Amino acid sequence: MAEPQKFPDLDALAVQLRQQIEDRNKKVTLIFAHNGTGKTRLSMAFKELGKQRDAEGQVTARDTLYFNAFTEDLFSWDNDLEHDRARVLRMNTDSAFFGGLAELEMENRIRPMLRRYCDFDFQIDYDEGVISFFRDLRARKEDGTFETVRHDNIKISRGEENVFIWSFFLAVAQLAIDGQEAYDWVRYFYIDDPISSLDENNAIAVAANLARMLKEQDRLKVVISSHHTLFFNVLCNELNKPQRYFLSCDGEHWQLRDTGNTPRFYHVAMLKELHDAAQSGQLLTYHFTILRSIMEKTATFHGFNHFGDVMKRDPGDEDGTLHFRYVQLLSHGNYSLFEPAEMMEENKRIFRSILDDFMNNYRFNPALFPADEAAEDVA
Repeated sequence: MAEPQKFPDLDALAVQLRQQIEDRNKKVTLIFAHNGTGKTRLSMAFKELGKQRDAEGQVTARDTLYFNAFTEDLFSWDNDLEHDRARVLRMNTDSAFFGGLAELEMENRIRPMLRRYCDFDFQIDYDEGVISFFRDLRARKEDGTFETVRHDNIKISRGEENVFIWSFFLAVAQLAIDGQEAYDWVRYFYIDDPISSLDENNAIAVAANLARMLKEQDRLKVVISSHHTLFFNVLCNELNKPQRYFLSCDGEHWQLRDTGNTPRFYHVAMLKELHDAAQSGQLLTYHFTILRSIMEKTATFHGFNHFGDVMKRDPGDEDGTLHFRYVQLLSHGNYSLFEPAEMMEENKRIFRSILDDFMNNYRFNPALFPADEAAEDVA
């Protein structure tokens, strides 16, 4: 992998990200980052750069249609607490996200996307700016036959709500792709973690359907950031050579590492980062947390119930048992990505031993992890 680019803040990173997208003329850019690293804040910084303002500070133009946690906040529940009958989802119609929807028959655009994942239906009242939900269920009659009964004004689950808002966004995104007049200002999509409440099967479906939509258009540039391993990997495989980055923070700078074509999977990128840190001696306390996360995913992949099972070969492996206790203890410390502390020398030695043992037991491409003779002296 290339050396990471370092930035003092996310605003500077957003400026460089826009520049690289244009210079490389990449249709899709993928960013993997852990939660808390700044994905959502980066999406907002990117969006703000696309705004133009007048002398009074009012926005006169913009170029980014985004999906992130703030998009979900454009919808809020009115639960009709007084009568408990008319539960509706309210839209913040002051947002440019909802511009010109009444004339666009949005129900017919949203339903095909929503039905990929959910079995409920909905109606939009554009005058009131509210959405009501209903579900048709089969009910057995007294004579043993069945009839369809509509349940109106239902309160859908949080996961179903997220899927509905995602389907709403996809319908709006398709309008922008088609160059529809109400969304002809859109030049970029910025999509941040759209699948926080989906199970693994739906994560695959969402990624595959999103990739299909993006591959079929050439009008817009797209940035997608995620902490979800499976979602990220499906996009990597489905899209045609997207630009790929790994976003991290060392406490002083945000780092954007261009991963190129390899390693494709984020856990390999993380393992490379741990390997490089161990080689250089710059081991920080939270590196134990990252190592534990990689081991947990490895254990799951190999069918084990606990990450300790990938560390010890047999019940008599005292060293493996001791290493398991070290990882369990040191990965639970109150270690912040934004206030990193260097490990004590003894813990560095233990970390290297655990990491070496893990990498020897589970073979990775050695070309990604070259030995550093200087590290021999550090150890």
